Amino acid sequence: MVSPLVLISAALVPFVQAQSNPTLDIAAIEAHFAGAGLTPSLLPSFNPTAALTVTYTGVGNISPGQALTQAQVQTAPTLLLEPANSSVPFTGKYTLIMADAGPPGTDETKGQTRHWLVNGATVSAGNTVSLDGATAITEYAGPAPPSGSGVHRYVIMLFVQPAMFVPPTGFNQPNMGVSVFNLEDYVTSANLGTPVAGNYLTVEEGTATFSASPTTAIVSSTLSGMSTASKSSPSNAPSGGAAAQTPHANSAFQITGSSFNGLLAFVFGFLIV
Repeated sequence: MVSPLVLISAALVPFVQAQSNPTLDIAAIEAHFAGAGLTPSLLPSFNPTAALTVTYTGVGNISPGQALTQAQVQTAPTLLLEPANSSVPFTGKYTLIMADAGPPGTDETKGQTRHWLVNGATVSAGNTVSLDGATAITEYAGPAPPSGSGVHRYVIMLFVQPAMFVPPTGFNQPNMGVSVFNLEDYVTSANLGTPVAGNYLTVEEGTATFSASPTTAIVSSTLSGMSTASKSSPSNAPSGGAAAQTPHANSAFQITGSSFNGLLAFVFGFLIV
């Protein structure tokens, strides 16, 4: 006889899938960027229209600010977009950028280390970011922060390219190595605007020899789109801006008491029959 718990778990799957909340995910990542000091220090503003899921082989989907080792992030991740709503199109071409914003409190006017820069990315079926046919100005290079330099924030962003996109001077040839550039200057020169989606991870090598600026924990109950049933109090955020709550944790499925009772009645009625 099939275990009642197995049947209940199977019956709950549609409820879990139906409770996906990209609006909440987007509100959460905005809060994470602010809490980690990425806005307005690295980006003057950040108002994404899609959530960006970053998946590393052997790690899975990362949460914003997740602490990873150099070994875990040496291979380029896969990227998946989830629009805020059905009116957000994924057409045209995009510029993909991964930049090292350094530890919290870094003076971003001095520039960032460029770890990934691709022009002409597209969004394929399933909302996966595709680099087929795109131009990799800088191929993906895994994070490698200097030992003792603290927790570095590596930000992955996707920008819509204008119809008449022209790469900025000095960034129009592929296979440029990892080097320092100024993200804000590049975005302005390329007429990219603000990112349509973004996420970030943290990597630290050795023990920091200084105290980084504090980051702010994300209080999930303050996020727009959060219902009373799913509000929760976060614990203290880890160093480097990895807050206690993640978009995926915040958007856990919810079932009202009446719906759940009805589901149980259905399952156990089936068992009795």
